[in-house]
Amino acid sequence: MEASALVLFMNRIVGLETEYGCLTNTPAGSFIAVERVRDWIFGREEFGLIDVHHRDWDEPPGNGGFLFNGGRVYIDMGHLEYCTPECLNLVDLLKYDRAGDLLAVHALKALGLNGEVSFIRNNIDHYTGATFGCHENYLVRRSAPLTEANVLSLLTFLTLRLLYTGAGRVGTTLAAEWRGEVSRPGSDGMFQMSQRADYINNDLYEWVQFNRSIINTRDEPLGDPRKFRRLHLLHGDTSVLPATVLLKVGTTSLMLDLLEINHLPKIVLADAVKTFRTLSHEPEGPWVVRLSDGRSTDAVELLQKFFDAAWSEFHGRDTETDVLLDVWGSTLKALSFEPQALIGKVDWITKRWLLNKFLEQEKLDWDDPWLKAQDLEFHHVDVTRSLGLALNRPPPAWDLTDKTFDAAVLEPPNNTRAHARAKVMHLLREHSPPYSIDWEIIGVEGINPLNLLNPFDPNPPEIKSWFTEFSGAIKGFSAPTRPSRRDTGKN
Repeated sequence: MEASALVLFMNRIVGLETEYGCLTNTPAGSFIAVERVRDWIFGREEFGLIDVHHRDWDEPPGNGGFLFNGGRVYIDMGHLEYCTPECLNLVDLLKYDRAGDLLAVHALKALGLNGEVSFIRNNIDHYTGATFGCHENYLVRRSAPLTEANVLSLLTFLTLRLLYTGAGRVGTTLAAEWRGEVSRPGSDGMFQMSQRADYINNDLYEWVQFNRSIINTRDEPLGDPRKFRRLHLLHGDTSVLPATVLLKVGTTSLMLDLLEINHLPKIVLADAVKTFRTLSHEPEGPWVVRLSDGRSTDAVELLQKFFDAAWSEFHGRDTETDVLLDVWGSTLKALSFEPQALIGKVDWITKRWLLNKFLEQEKLDWDDPWLKAQDLEFHHVDVTRSLGLALNRPPPAWDLTDKTFDAAVLEPPNNTRAHARAKVMHLLREHSPPYSIDWEIIGVEGINPLNLLNPFDPNPPEIKSWFTEFSGAIKGFSAPTRPSRRDTGKN
């Protein structure tokens, strides 16, 4: 089955935020390179519109902006960060996630920096021990029964999914346990499943930079708060292989489907954070975890219980769900009996196999610094350099063409609110009024704001009357009221 045939949808809006690592050999350092890339993306308003207003104390005007593909690019604590648009199916999520990589590569080539600067989609700085994230976002209906039992069951799943979602890494980190403490490099003589596990301190918490948790409890729906909430996850690794990306997001979405109908299997770990870290440090297995009732059991068997519940409720619902369930089922079977069958599909298994081959060929030990360099190259965003994508073996339904990825750099999804926001942004580019843009609201000086509170709606009914009001307002502008960056020549 071709990917284009997957036209049915998940039951929720999803999106990813990727903070890119930056490698450079220029004297100016990575931050200047990141700023130049940001300025190139927005400089001629080809790809999007720069923010002309303060979004927060750490996001001044010019720090970033929204893209015509419905996504967003900005600088976050020195990192280039790309957010996908709101996506309603897994194939869209995959192509818009890759669009961020392509945009970064285009910028480096256009600026003549591709020989000096490169971006990687990983989560750790091997030198400083710092971490940067891949944040997952899932719309959850406000009516979802968030009982203690359901939250603890979801926490169990989010902990155990590490077995097929980890990106893998060389070495360990003695992460900060409280605000003000500095992370320190740990042992280098090992390989672990997850890049983020060493940095996760709590099971539930609201902060994203200190006391990082498996479930972030901040309630910021970016939509109608009466109907929606947003599950914001930051414990997961940035995925390279398409199968890992879509297993991570797709299976989590299925668990939220079960939660919303109150059918999540009631499985509770004794200590989710300890389990998360311990599993990460045991790539060889056995993956035995302790439950809250004191019993010990196999982690894959517990994941199978979540899979069985999803299969029972949702198999046959639509084509995309069936493909996801088939891939998930075969992945769990391979984890139990033949993990090497997942080379090219699961990041950490693929990376570990690759690095083991490299160790054998070069006669190295796991603490050799060369291994960390190869670790980074696995995550390169340029497909001509990525060691991970060179081994990519996606399921046929998730094997997309270069043309599909290229189109996603400029075009938004046509079935979510990203379509409406992009449509308005093109109008703003044409007339250059003072504006402010956010995920769920667009403001133009002198007229009422346009509220986009339903992320499922690509053509909200309010947009027609807003366009009429906008057309009347621009007649009062004798000239553009903000300089067009296309005219400045800034790049």
